[in-house]
Amino acid sequence: MNTLTRVLAAGLTLCCVTVASAHDLWVQTNTPVVRVGDSVIVDVMLGNHGNEHRDFKLAGKADPASITLSLVNPSGQSSDLTPKLADLGLGSKEGYLSGRALAQAPGFYSLILTSDKIVSYAPTRSVKSAKTFFIAAKRLDQPLPTQGAFDKPAGHPFEIVAVENPVAMASAGKAIVVRVLWQGKPAAGQRVSFIPRGMTLSDGFDSRYERNTDETGTARFEPGEGNVYLVVAHRESPDEKGEGYTSTKYSATLTVHVPDICGCCGE
Repeated sequence: MNTLTRVLAAGLTLCCVTVASAHDLWVQTNTPVVRVGDSVIVDVMLGNHGNEHRDFKLAGKADPASITLSLVNPSGQSSDLTPKLADLGLGSKEGYLSGRALAQAPGFYSLILTSDKIVSYAPTRSVKSAKTFFIAAKRLDQPLPTQGAFDKPAGHPFEIVAVENPVAMASAGKAIVVRVLWQGKPAAGQRVSFIPRGMTLSDGFDSRYERNTDETGTARFEPGEGNVYLVVAHRESPDEKGEGYTSTKYSATLTVHVPDICGCCGE
């Protein structure tokens, strides 16, 4: 191999590592509110490689062997939805995984996704967490339940926790408030992106849609319009190594449906 070939190979390797390192998982539902006895469609998405998660675009498909998707019901009981996920893509890297979550009782439901694997393109461990929530009500024309476990940490090494109810309280003009935790403690100075579906954030720090957490790990964002918003944070631990990997990268996401009209009060 000549010098030019080695340089090109090294450059391609670096490019692939940079691109692939920005993959993120998120979980989303077709609706944030259902009637008791109905189900929601739950989609597991993988994307945003190559631009440090600046949009909703898909790039590849989650590996069902490396993820766990749990449904936590209003009583706090958890059930595994992973075996019920169907592959909606024709190819190994096409489409996404999808399933259903049944709302058997009124109240607040949490969908929690985790992934922990050593990636094949580099000796790096990739640890991901993703969350979203929905509410089941007996009647949709009445005020929705406002109590739930949305603000309870799931115990992930790196995670986003909703400070205020992301279903019943979120609407255009009202703030989405989250707290970022690292090893169970507030992560101050952490960049958090609030990405509207259909929008690509600008390079660098996009002050329209990004915030830095304060000393309590809290970030606040006021959406200007109804949409689905993807809340994203990343963290790298270059010295965290173990068998088969020499560094660790973390990502956390939270998907929030923001209506133009508040579903909890009709305003």
